[in-house]
Amino acid sequence: MTTLYITVGDRAQFREDILNFIHHAKEDELEERDERAVLQFGTYDDFVDSLTPLRLELVKAIANEQPESMREAARLVDRDMSDVHSDLKHLEVLGILELKEGGPGGAIQPIMPFDKIEMHIDYPLLEDGDTESTPASAD
Repeated sequence: MTTLYITVGDRAQFREDILNFIHHAKEDELEERDERAVLQFGTYDDFVDSLTPLRLELVKAIANEQPESMREAARLVDRDMSDVHSDLKHLEVLGILELKEGGPGGAIQPIMPFDKIEMHIDYPLLEDGDTESTPASAD
């Protein structure tokens, strides 16, 4: 199974996770995995701007139905072709999907190279300096 790991925020933790992954890879202690693809967003706002609910619906439709063209993908999600084209180009730039030329009639075919997407969102509720403070009591 090929999984795309999407992380949001906490670049220090992301760096630590990657270094740990590399360390274990060198020691051959990895679990069986086909590939490890990671997409990192620096902030939650970057994440929600790039992966809107409409784009995620499009990703899921492509993974499930494997359309032969952008036009067919637009029909699957009942959206305007120009909007879907723009979203597909954005998703391709992010590395979430591939656009393959040479489909039926010369169409560009969206290809989903992943079986699964896992997301980790680090969304601190307190400012950095307040993480050690005592929580408020309801008493």
